[in-house]
Amino acid sequence: MSSGISHIPQATPDNNVPKQRYFGGFFRIIKRFRRELPLHILLIPAFVVTLIFSYGPMYGLIMAFQDFNPAAGFGASPWIGLENFRWLLNDPSFIRTIPNTFFISIMRIMIASAASIFFALLLNEVRSSFNKRLFQTIVYIPNFISWVILAGVMQTILASSGMVNNFLNIVFGIDNIPFLTNPRIFPWTMIWSEVWRSFGFGTVVYLATITSIDPEIYESAVVDGANKFRQIWSITLPLMGPIIVLMLTLALGGVLNAGFDQIYNLYSPVVYSTGDIIDTYLFRIGWQNAQYAVGAAAGLMRSVVSTILMAISLFCAYKVANYRVF
Repeated sequence: MSSGISHIPQATPDNNVPKQRYFGGFFRIIKRFRRELPLHILLIPAFVVTLIFSYGPMYGLIMAFQDFNPAAGFGASPWIGLENFRWLLNDPSFIRTIPNTFFISIMRIMIASAASIFFALLLNEVRSSFNKRLFQTIVYIPNFISWVILAGVMQTILASSGMVNNFLNIVFGIDNIPFLTNPRIFPWTMIWSEVWRSFGFGTVVYLATITSIDPEIYESAVVDGANKFRQIWSITLPLMGPIIVLMLTLALGGVLNAGFDQIYNLYSPVVYSTGDIIDTYLFRIGWQNAQYAVGAAAGLMRSVVSTILMAISLFCAYKVANYRVF
């Protein structure tokens, strides 16, 4: 006897749904690839150039583990393992370049960052847009001048009879200062001259950050009776904090780059004790002394440490400022 309740068919699972999703996604990828194929073709020359000039020379790193003989080449040069690295770590000239590099590089980063922030704050208070652009251009122009040119200028103005020493002698009665030949003064000469050349770039970055701050925050502070100094201390600097931290952490990756172009064009053997850095040591021992294997070993050690520092800086930038490269 029928119960009066009609039979309701049960939905059966479609076993083809996962296959449809899989093949659907696959066909979408193929369709997108065909649509972007011209762009991939445009990347081929850059890809080939990168392979040839960036990854191809990495084969030469085997020199670091060989007693390399240019006449024999990579294949016939005898393998000596880590002897080149042991020789480097026992060389006092190489050991002294490590603290020199870190000192010059870290002081540059700290002083240039402080100078960029201070000058950006000053420029932000300039009301004339013409004067603001003028001063911004003046401090940014030195970035485009090569150290090959600037080195000649500095050797002239910092000489014992140069403009700087004549000014100090006439105005303050100070005797001639050996800026480029005194081991104690030379590192600071390199630091301050590079700060003068490069702080304009940081000024542009920080000034852009300041101008992006909501003006209503300053208006509220004025209503509460905050003067200009209090506004800078309590509003501008805290809101600049993430960018300041980001710039400092990203600069950490280049801490072993203490400025080869500058120091090589200005230093001399009398200031090797404080002015010789890793890059100048690599150039001198690898090219001038023709110790290619030792130079390759030193370059490999520098690259490994730089990679580690870069990874640390990117990790810190991500944690502190939520900055990521991909």
